[in-house]
Amino acid sequence: MERTVRELWAESRDLLGLGSPSPDDTAAASAVPRADLPPTPLAFLRDHVSPGRPLLVSAAGTRHWPAASLWPTASYITDALRSTAVSLHLTPDGRADALAPHPHPGRPGSSSAPKCFASAHVRRVDFPTAVRLIRGSDPAAGVVAYAQQQDDCLRGEYAAVAGDVDAHVPWASEALGSLPEAVNLWIGNAHSVTSFHKDHYDNIYVVVSGEKHFLLLPPTEHHRLYVRDYPAAHYVAEEKDTDGEHQVRLKLEMEEPGRIVPWSSVDPCPGSPEEMAAQASSFPLYFDGPAPIRCTVRAGEMLYLPSMWFHHVSQSPGPNGLTIAVNYWYDMQFDIKYAYFNFLRSLEIDDCSSGEAGALEGDLEEKNN
Repeated sequence: MERTVRELWAESRDLLGLGSPSPDDTAAASAVPRADLPPTPLAFLRDHVSPGRPLLVSAAGTRHWPAASLWPTASYITDALRSTAVSLHLTPDGRADALAPHPHPGRPGSSSAPKCFASAHVRRVDFPTAVRLIRGSDPAAGVVAYAQQQDDCLRGEYAAVAGDVDAHVPWASEALGSLPEAVNLWIGNAHSVTSFHKDHYDNIYVVVSGEKHFLLLPPTEHHRLYVRDYPAAHYVAEEKDTDGEHQVRLKLEMEEPGRIVPWSSVDPCPGSPEEMAAQASSFPLYFDGPAPIRCTVRAGEMLYLPSMWFHHVSQSPGPNGLTIAVNYWYDMQFDIKYAYFNFLRSLEIDDCSSGEAGALEGDLEEKNN
C-alpha cells in the first residue's frame, strides 16, 4: 500500500506541474506557479481552481490598495486603530493551535497522549498595546503575541481600516461564484509559527508588510502528516507584580469537558539535531518523501491556496517590525474530490491512520491559517 500511495504523490504533483524533488535536492525545489498580472476569472477557474493548483500573483494585484503604502509605515495603522479594542492571542513560544507537551503526562488517560492540542490565551487589549506586545514578543520571555482572530475580524474589530484593502478579490469572486465568507487580518512578528493544517476554504492570502514563508503539501499527501487525535488544551494567564513590574506567565490547562482534535503530528522544522532525528524516526513518510513545496509571499503579493491543501507558515517582519497580512476565505465546494479525499485518508499505511475516525468526525471544524 505504501508504494501505491507514494506513486500517487508523484503522479499528482506531475499533473499539477509541481515535480517531486527529494528532501535533500534543494536546487530542484518545487515552485508555485507565478503570474505577473492577476488572471482572468476564466483562466483562474480553469488553471487553478478546477485542478486545485496554487498560484502566486505579483504585487501588481494590490498596487492600488491604500494599505500597500500606508500599513508598512511605523505609525499609520496604530494611529488609525488607537481607540480600538482587539483580540490578542498569547502563547509561550509563538505556536498557537499546535501540539504541546501534555501538562499532566502521568495522570490516568494521558499515557497514550504525551502531547495535546494547545490553543492560545486570548485577551482584549487596545490596539496600540497589542502592537507593543507583538513587537516585543520573545519566547525567551515566555510570551509571544499574535493578532490572529480568524472570525471575519477585518470587517469586525478592524473595520476602521477595512477600507484600505479591497472588500473581495474580483477575479476570484467571479470564478468561485461567491463573495468571501470571511476576511481576516493577521499581525505578528518572526516568532509566530502556524503548524501544518488544512482549511475547508479556497484562500487568497495577501501579505502587506514583511514576508510569509509557506510549506505546502497537496491533499493527496495526507498520510505524510500522521494526523492523529489529541486532547484539547488552552493556555491561561497567571499574573503578578514583582518589583513594580507586571509579569504574565502562561500555563497550559486541559479543556473541561474534554475535547479531541485531529491534528498533524509532524514538526517540519525541529529546533535541534536531536529533535530532527526523533521526528525523522517517528514520521518517515514526511521526512523520506518528496520535499514540501516552498513559497515565500512578499509584501504586495497574493497566494491562492486551494482548499484542503496542507500548509505550515512562518514569517519575517517588515521595516515596521511587523508582519501584516489579509486573507479572504471563500467556501469550498464539497464535491466528488472531497469524497475521494475522505476515501484516501481512510486507507491505512502502517500506523499513519491512528485517529482517523476522529479526524472524519471533527474535520469540518478546522478553520486555521
